[in-house]
Amino acid sequence: MERESQQSQYLWIPGATTVGVVCQNGVILASEKRVSYGYLVVSKGGKKVFKLTDHIGAACAGLVSDMQILVREVEAYAKLFDLDAGRPISVRSAAKLMSNLLFARRLAPLITQTIVGGLDDEGASLYVLDILGSVIPDKYAVVGSGTEIAMGVLEESYKEGMSMEEAKDLVVRAIKSAISRDIMSGDGIDFLLITKDGIQEESIKF
Repeated sequence: MERESQQSQYLWIPGATTVGVVCQNGVILASEKRVSYGYLVVSKGGKKVFKLTDHIGAACAGLVSDMQILVREVEAYAKLFDLDAGRPISVRSAAKLMSNLLFARRLAPLITQTIVGGLDDEGASLYVLDILGSVIPDKYAVVGSGTEIAMGVLEESYKEGMSMEEAKDLVVRAIKSAISRDIMSGDGIDFLLITKDGIQEESIKF
């Protein structure tokens, strides 16, 4: 009986290792590709990083369906803001918009932790949101089931002013460390590389 209750708990814990880093020339958002449900690997090619605008992205950990719904809404509101105000939405405003959407759903929450990052007139910035919409600015962040392992790597090696290449190597090391110990993470990494030239998407499999 005890084993059954433990097993049912795992069914409701979505796994992931999702990382965001501010570097000298922009922001890197990355996540591994595995989508799990309890002990079952549902997909080895799940996408957990999303483009919101030409210079803002989001990376999530949690239920993929909830991520997709949330990102779609924020993307639509960001486009409406652009049309109404005649200028692109800032990273802070996009994070606050997402926070409002999450808090409005607090009684039936979207099961997703999110990192929002990008570039605007104030430079590169990064914000971490929980399922109820708390907004926490930071220079680097990890969410998901592999957080403790990946954060240890980032804490040791992150430096302000890192180049995009150095930051990307660090992100890969952090996620690989988490994948080696977290059973719910794996199968490759998706990246959003956000610079003043726009957003570049990359992917590696292993």
